Amino acid sequence: MIYKGLQLVAVQLSEFIEPIAGPSEVILGNIALAEAPNQNELVNKVIITMVNIEEESTLKNGASYQKLTNMARYTNPPVYMNLYSLISAHYPQSYDISLKRLSSVIKFFQSRNTFNLSNAQPLANDLNLNDPEDMSISLNFELYTLTFEQINHLWGSLGGKQMPSVMYKIRLVAIEDRSTVRETPLIEEIQKAHIPK
Repeated sequence: MIYKGLQLVAVQLSEFIEPIAGPSEVILGNIALAEAPNQNELVNKVIITMVNIEEESTLKNGASYQKLTNMARYTNPPVYMNLYSLISAHYPQSYDISLKRLSSVIKFFQSRNTFNLSNAQPLANDLNLNDPEDMSISLNFELYTLTFEQINHLWGSLGGKQMPSVMYKIRLVAIEDRSTVRETPLIEEIQKAHIPK
């Protein structure tokens, strides 16, 4: 679900940005590897990197059963998460292009901050309109501002030099295994036990 959701956004962002360095200028990748040898696929790209996952605790106590005609089906409730995604413009030979790309990224999410399969065209190859799990993808992006200290720690942990980037908090990604834990018959009537005196 995480991969498919971010891939959906990467395709939409790539369509929005006017290509100058070739097709598929927006990719999912680990920005920490940008300065590693033989990482040419990360050069001249806008790179989406997931840097943190946080459980949305306010939705933790959802219903764990579904009432059917004459049965109750128990399942484990889905896990709702917020993802923190760093979007970096890695154009090492042209700082001005990096800044232009970063401006385009911010403009894209300012004009559109909700993504699902019904409002996204074209779709990534991995997504299927007939798959209920894919159709449940719904991502809400909001700009997440880091302090200078947090930026320093983030790029220090990524092991690289800081480059033009922006952080987004992606709300309410649901992960769910739809398997049934158990099924039990419903209680249809209550009989009062007669206790002899």
